Amino acid sequence: SQSEQQILSSQLECVQSIKDGVLEEARCTESDRVTLFPQQGRGAETQTQAALKLLQVETETLYNKGASEDLYVTNILYEREVTKREVTGAEVTELVWKLCLAHSASYETADLFMTLVFELRHLSLEALRALWQRSSFKCRDNWQPLIDALPSCATEACVVLMKDLIASGEVEEDKVEYFFWSFAFIPNPTPGMIESLAPLLKSPRASQSCFLGVTALIHRFCSAHSSCDIVPAVQSVMRILGKFLGGNCTVQESEHLSELQLVLKAIGNAGLAAAALAPALGSCAALRSHPMEIRLAAIQAFRRIPCSVRVSHLLPQGT
Repeated sequence: SQSEQQILSSQLECVQSIKDGVLEEARCTESDRVTLFPQQGRGAETQTQAALKLLQVETETLYNKGASEDLYVTNILYEREVTKREVTGAEVTELVWKLCLAHSASYETADLFMTLVFELRHLSLEALRALWQRSSFKCRDNWQPLIDALPSCATEACVVLMKDLIASGEVEEDKVEYFFWSFAFIPNPTPGMIESLAPLLKSPRASQSCFLGVTALIHRFCSAHSSCDIVPAVQSVMRILGKFLGGNCTVQESEHLSELQLVLKAIGNAGLAAAALAPALGSCAALRSHPMEIRLAAIQAFRRIPCSVRVSHLLPQGT
C-alpha cells in the first residue's frame, strides 16, 4: 500500500520471449504517476511502451589473422609516433605563432601544444636558445606557449635553457616556481641536468622550491643509479648543501633558522646522495644546545638514507 504522502509511484512490467537460448522479443510497459495533491487525488500519469525484436542472426565471422599484423598490446598511457624527420627551429617558431593565433579553448590548441612539446625534445641547446630569441613573445592573452611547454619537454637541453632563463631573470616569478616544481617529474634525469642546476643553489635569491626541486631531481636520478653518490654533479650539490650545514648546524642568528630548516629538508629530499652528510646530520641531532626544530629536522633528513648509515650516526656508540 502506498503512503498518503508519496508523490511519485512507478511500475515497470516486461515480457520476454526466448527461443533456443536467444532473446527473440522483449516488450516493456512503464507507468509513472505523479500526485501533487494526494488528498484531492489530483496528478499526472505517463505510460511508456518499448519493444525490442530480433530481426536476424548472422553467421559467425572467422577471425582474420592477417588483419592483426599492425596490432600490439600496450598500456593506456598516451602514445605518440616518433618523429623520424629532422625538426628545425624555424618549424617550431611557426608552431608557436600558430598557438598564439589559435583559440585558447579548442582541440586545435591542445594538439598544437602537444606537438610543440614533442618537437622541443628534438632540438639541441643551441637551437633552443635561438628559438627563445625568436619566440619569447607573449600572445594577445599574455600567454607564452614556450614557457609553458618547456617543463614538459624533460630533455637536458630544455632543463639547461630553463636554468638560463631563471638565472637571467627573464621569466616571471610564478613561472620560475613552475620550472622548479617540474624538475621532480622528469622521468630520466641526467648528470648534465644536475650540473647545470647546482649553481642556482648558491644564489642569495634561491627559493624553497629551488632547493626542493633540485634535490627531488637528484633523488629520482639516484633511484635509477645505485652509485649516484660518486657522480661529480651530485657531489657538487651535496657539497653546497654541506656548506650550509657547517659542522653541526650551528645557527648564529635567529633569522637563519628557517633557512637551515629548508636545507635540512632538501638534504632529506636528496636521499641516497646525502649519505656523505650523515656525520653532520648526526651532530645536528645530538647537540642539546640546538633548537628543537633543528634537531627534529636533522633526524627527518635521514629518511631516505640507507638504514645502516642512519643507525650508526643517530644512536650513541655502545648502546
